[in-house]
Amino acid sequence: MTNLGPEEMIINIGPQHPSTHGVLRLEVVSDGEIVKEVVPHMGYLHRCFEKHAESMNYGKTIPFTDRMDYLASMNNSHAFVMGVERMLGIDKQIPKRIEYIRVLVCELNRIASHLIAIGTYGIDIGAFTPFMWCFRDREHIMNMLEWASGSRMLYNYIWVGGLFYDLPIGFEERCTEFVNYFKPKLVELDDLLTNNQIFISRTANIGALPLDVAINYGCSGPMLRASGLKWDLRRIDEYSVYPEIDFDIPIGQGIMGAKGDCWDRYKVRVDEIVESVKIIEQCLERLKKELKRTPDFDPRALVPKKVSPKAQDYYVRAENPKGELGFYFITDGRLDIPRRVKARGPSFTNLSVLPELSRNILIADLIAILGSIDIVLGEVDR
Repeated sequence: MTNLGPEEMIINIGPQHPSTHGVLRLEVVSDGEIVKEVVPHMGYLHRCFEKHAESMNYGKTIPFTDRMDYLASMNNSHAFVMGVERMLGIDKQIPKRIEYIRVLVCELNRIASHLIAIGTYGIDIGAFTPFMWCFRDREHIMNMLEWASGSRMLYNYIWVGGLFYDLPIGFEERCTEFVNYFKPKLVELDDLLTNNQIFISRTANIGALPLDVAINYGCSGPMLRASGLKWDLRRIDEYSVYPEIDFDIPIGQGIMGAKGDCWDRYKVRVDEIVESVKIIEQCLERLKKELKRTPDFDPRALVPKKVSPKAQDYYVRAENPKGELGFYFITDGRLDIPRRVKARGPSFTNLSVLPELSRNILIADLIAILGSIDIVLGEVDR
């Protein structure tokens, strides 16, 4: 960064810039409006998840997983809990009703996360109305998850061996009403943004990520799938009850421009919302007919009083809205506190490819590219 050309200068974008979504700062070498090089500086939120996880038992760690990607708290805790259950060897004993409720709330949270991604992406490049529509519809999901868990964003709902509580009476009916309300709204959003010529001009052929580069940088989630690879851990690893559910894996096809460009990343998220709605409908069908609520059903029946896995190294991963979220545990078999925990957050790896996408582009396109990555700095920080 010290060998600048005669016409080059260094400018900072963020951390106060709205498009940086948190404490991210981009150090940009520019020649006029042309970006020559970008260095992301992550900043510090001081969440210290990994160190917290090494100082308390597994059950007490679950609320801290909510704070990593705080837009997908259910998905975070689901991944963490699955890892602990597999270490204990109880993952095959979890009742079906609990598994379906977990998938139901995780897919609701996935839709909420994608709505934030789409809405804020629209406002990043100048479209205000989709931002309002997405937040309006996300609010319905937030209200339902708050009803189930008692908390608005940080739920602590999925526990090792079960759930904090069964779904409230009437939840399934209210969720069905939401699905019926939301389907036409999604069509409206699609009509407003997806085929909007201004939106296409700002996103098509911008920030195209070749598949080999995406793989080499460890990208996952919509970032990877937009480049053309059908890689979804819900299908690859077949965890929970996903093998019993019918849904597709959308990938980028380069319809409006180059495969893996900003438009493709946006479109994959829109299509994934459609697939999540299909998953929710199937979960509701099972919960209302075959896996009904009964008076003697205890969602905490398998919750262990003390979690003490045998000495081992263990890695578990799950498909979060932004990609692969993984937890690596080292346990010594003597305590109910892990000796070492490492979190693999998708936002961190997806953000690492930004310098590759940002050479010889316009500064305005840099904002479009950054928004298309969909990061949450809570899981980038270490």
